[in-house]
Amino acid sequence: MQVVSELTDTSRLCLHTITTKPWPLEIAVEKYAAAGVHGITVWRQWLEGKSLEKSRRLISDAGLQVVSLCRGGFFPSANAGKRQEAIAENLRALDEAAAIGAPWVVLVCGADPSQSLIDSRQQIFDGISACLEQAQKLGVKLAIEPLHPMYAGDRSAINTMKQANDLCELIDHPFLGVAVDVYHVWWDPDLQKEIERCGRAGRLLAFHICDWHLPVEDLLNDRGLMGEGCINIREIRGWVEQTGFTGFNEVEIFSNRWWKTDMDDFLAAILAAYRRHS
Repeated sequence: MQVVSELTDTSRLCLHTITTKPWPLEIAVEKYAAAGVHGITVWRQWLEGKSLEKSRRLISDAGLQVVSLCRGGFFPSANAGKRQEAIAENLRALDEAAAIGAPWVVLVCGADPSQSLIDSRQQIFDGISACLEQAQKLGVKLAIEPLHPMYAGDRSAINTMKQANDLCELIDHPFLGVAVDVYHVWWDPDLQKEIERCGRAGRLLAFHICDWHLPVEDLLNDRGLMGEGCINIREIRGWVEQTGFTGFNEVEIFSNRWWKTDMDDFLAAILAAYRRHS
């Protein structure tokens, strides 16, 4: 059994701007850099109304690396016009990613509760396929993030690593890969095997961490800080790293509970938890 050591530094630590939701981009960049964080994943709403060129320069000047742009996806709809709008929106996300220097766009693939999961999955296939020419042209990859089955009805019809791997193999494009988020996949009995499969194919693009604490009070906005819950993050990190993955460990926490606290205190708690429990 592989023993995975504690993380003793923050050289591979990335924070998602959604994690410190109350902070605008400028404050997040300043605070992350001062804390010794090295990577930032930018959520698109943090770019609204801002110059993409200036945002890129702001991040670069602070010494941070743009790890990814969140998020694209939401392809399925029973309405054909809305499906085309979703594709257009994903093309805009690719343009934004290229402009700020993000190597990929993370996809929350979507679902429509008014239709079958089979239909939603076909529309995800169609939507991703429609974006890949532009992705390759821009040099920006698409990263499918399988979501926990509790979101299958309205947020993503792709719910396991196997489904994400199967979809990548079916489309078979060098600019398509997978983002592994422990919150969504920790429960899967085939997780180690599917992580290994993803790594062998060279498709493991991103690794997101947080925790699942009990009781869950909100299905979307009640994630735990690492160490607060039942996910064996270090074991899963070991499986990811055994594939040769050397990318960032991305802290992505949606939490009404933590967002109500002082963000400086929360950032300090993240750094401590990252070293102890990730």
